[in-house]
Amino acid sequence: MKKIIIALAIIIANFTIEAQVKTPQSSPKATIFQTVGLTDIEVVYSRPAARGRAVFGNLVPFGKLWRTGANENTTISFSDDVIIDGKTLKKGKYALYTIPKIGSWEIIFYNTTNNWGTPEDFTEANVALRTTVKEEALSKAVESFTIGINNLDTNFAYLEMAWENSSVAMKFEVPTQKTAISNIEKALAGPSAGDYFSAAQYLFQSNGDIAKARAYVDKALEMSIEQPFWYNRLKSLIQAKQGDKKGAIETAKLSIAAAEKAKNQDYVKMNKESIAEWSKN
Repeated sequence: MKKIIIALAIIIANFTIEAQVKTPQSSPKATIFQTVGLTDIEVVYSRPAARGRAVFGNLVPFGKLWRTGANENTTISFSDDVIIDGKTLKKGKYALYTIPKIGSWEIIFYNTTNNWGTPEDFTEANVALRTTVKEEALSKAVESFTIGINNLDTNFAYLEMAWENSSVAMKFEVPTQKTAISNIEKALAGPSAGDYFSAAQYLFQSNGDIAKARAYVDKALEMSIEQPFWYNRLKSLIQAKQGDKKGAIETAKLSIAAAEKAKNQDYVKMNKESIAEWSKN
């Protein structure tokens, strides 16, 4: 009986594996990554096809909210604030909805991105930005719905959408000059506390120059007003590696005090365990 049960289990398992048949999606998923100036943009959407059907005014009714693709939300994300039609759209991820009309489309950036299709309860409070763009007629039909980021410039680009014989292009501006100047000023100001900490951490973890690691972590602490507990934790480990167990214990105590203030019990525990170990020698 036991052998029969095992045999049945194997047969069922094999049938289950074989039953997982993969078939092509009717609206395949697509992802676009594009950098404009210094701003990263990502678009994720599904691409329905016309397949001989009339699209706008039929499959996609005029004047009604459209998911702008198929299946789950079409989403777009910006790594920086952008300007659209003179209005600021904050950096982040948005659902991209549209309302196609004859001669124009409304484009809507919506804060909630986890809907299947359009929201069950669309609320204006979730609209981050709304704009209207002119619709252009195409002489050659586009079979599959297509989104692109085109006509790139250092300071702007166009979000383009096309399907059937309709196309729209929405200009958005990116803060390239502001970001570049900020990067230049940061570089000219020299390394930050975080840069020194990262350098010290790398040298410690890679068994590099321990004296240089100590100098870097000291510099990181010197530049930090709040003396982060993870900075002092690294310093204590470096001191212990240098053979300065007494100094390591004192620094670990500083790390414990800061970690308790931040309610980070993991670092409290790690430091106490290290102090116990260093106190034995």
